[in-house]
Amino acid sequence: VDAAWAQAHLTDPTVRFVEVDVDTTAYEQSHLPGAIAWNWTSQLSDGVRRDIASRDDFSALLSATGGGPETTIVLYGDNNNWFAAWAYWQLKLHGWDKVSILNGGRKYWLDNGLPTTVDTTSYTATSVTLPEPDFALRAFRDDILPRLGDPTLALVDVRSPGEYTGELLHMPDYPQEGALRGGHIPGACNVPWARAANEDG
Repeated sequence: VDAAWAQAHLTDPTVRFVEVDVDTTAYEQSHLPGAIAWNWTSQLSDGVRRDIASRDDFSALLSATGGGPETTIVLYGDNNNWFAAWAYWQLKLHGWDKVSILNGGRKYWLDNGLPTTVDTTSYTATSVTLPEPDFALRAFRDDILPRLGDPTLALVDVRSPGEYTGELLHMPDYPQEGALRGGHIPGACNVPWARAANEDG
């Protein structure tokens, strides 16, 4: 959705704006009026399994938005919507159809002086139970290993060039996420995430 649509729906009870930032403190500095924040490090991932949030945890997270299956979730964030897109993917895995990404994300919104607040919003929790995830949108290690070298397989590494070459073990200017060795999957090409967006986000 674009910024004009977002402004027209800031108080729409059927819409929830959710900010998901690489910098998990950005929401506290300012955010769209009525938006809530999801923390990618603690709410969208399982630190013990080193995997995405479980079905139960994601159901609880959605319940806290105060919405239900008819609620449209609009995601946005910093770094060209990087982790907003990750949240979008997880929602799709869990069968949530009414989900969009705000074009331009946090950068476009702030650069254009659109309305922000520092007020925290909370909603009355509902009861959302997600179905088991559909992994048709996910490739696992054992799906890829047998296909290394297959000319019909395209692997795209969206990390920074330094991470791709192995020079860095994590994103520049961000804490270590736990990578144990550098480099990339053989045959992968490097298309850094920022190249997927225009300068204005």
